[in-house]
Amino acid sequence: MDAQHTPKPANRVSQFRDLPTILSDAIRYWERRRILYNLILAVVVIAWIGLTWPHFRPAFAAPSLLLLVILAALANLCYCAAYVADVTMQFTDFGAAWRRGRWILWLLGMVLAVVLANYWIVDEIYPFV
Repeated sequence: MDAQHTPKPANRVSQFRDLPTILSDAIRYWERRRILYNLILAVVVIAWIGLTWPHFRPAFAAPSLLLLVILAALANLCYCAAYVADVTMQFTDFGAAWRRGRWILWLLGMVLAVVLANYWIVDEIYPFV
């Protein structure tokens, strides 16, 4: 590795001093959007129940509701993966550009979550009721 591309020790130290600021920024950004994330997923589930109600009536049993709570917790755990990408990207030279464009990561993650929610409902619940 040549001298131009080797990070200077002072830069690494200053980056770690910025860690609390970067973490605060990530928390402020992602936690505000977690509310919308959960609302959109709740609307998907409620829409399925409302639009196909007679078919879903048998699914309203304790095991199904427990599974729904577990899946909601897993969806929020998956949401936390955004922190890994966000904090990592903020430490790069592209940090400023990343902060302007990280809404794309939120949007792609939201689309993936909606697709997975629909798949789970169609594949796991709907055929059995």
